[in-house]
Amino acid sequence: MRSDSKENDNLRKIDIQPHFLDHNKASVLISTGNTKVICAASVNDDVPRFLSDSNQGWLTAEYSMLPSSTPQRNNRERYKVGGRTKEIQRLIGRSLRSVINLEKLGQRTITIDCDVIQADGGTRTASITGAFVALSILINELLNDKVLNENPIISHCGAVSVGVVGKKIVLDLCYSEDFAAEVDLNVVMNDKDEYIEIQGTAEGMPFSQKQLNEMLLLANKGIRRLIQIQKQVLENYYG
Repeated sequence: MRSDSKENDNLRKIDIQPHFLDHNKASVLISTGNTKVICAASVNDDVPRFLSDSNQGWLTAEYSMLPSSTPQRNNRERYKVGGRTKEIQRLIGRSLRSVINLEKLGQRTITIDCDVIQADGGTRTASITGAFVALSILINELLNDKVLNENPIISHCGAVSVGVVGKKIVLDLCYSEDFAAEVDLNVVMNDKDEYIEIQGTAEGMPFSQKQLNEMLLLANKGIRRLIQIQKQVLENYYG
């Protein structure tokens, strides 16, 4: 039995609260179990230098963890972003760029900020799932304000962790499960059942093709559920 008494193929309790920040309508608080991340999307009328005169927009992401988000205080990354943070920022950016037509943005940059206020495993996957909702709200605002003439979003995307813990394949690992995992995968997919990214590591013994297939099937089940929740949250938000 898992620490939160859920079955191995179940997600942790998911809650997504839109318009979490008063100064940014395109913000959400996503809670996956005890992991909580604020995701906010903003836009400016500029693009990176490498896209100058390209008639194409850009999407980028920033990720951080509050010092008090973990049981032992994390040092604040004041002057230099660490390797883990860079890797997660790039993952979030790649994931969201895969589900948006950047040409339809025009010469604009969307920035997604993901700030972990409480961490209990799965912060990167929660960030991606929550960030998509924030992105969708921002795009809707731009369409309503006639800044955009066409919706650039191609599909939904979500992410979840899956792994082997105690020789059992489990979905949506909390920190204690992730710490003890023999295998740890992070999977990002869209709502067309297509893979966007798979990150996997054998922490202990190597894993078989059969285990990999089982983990991917379980991740697919979890992400389908996450995308259902995203769609319901957005439907409720717009009434």
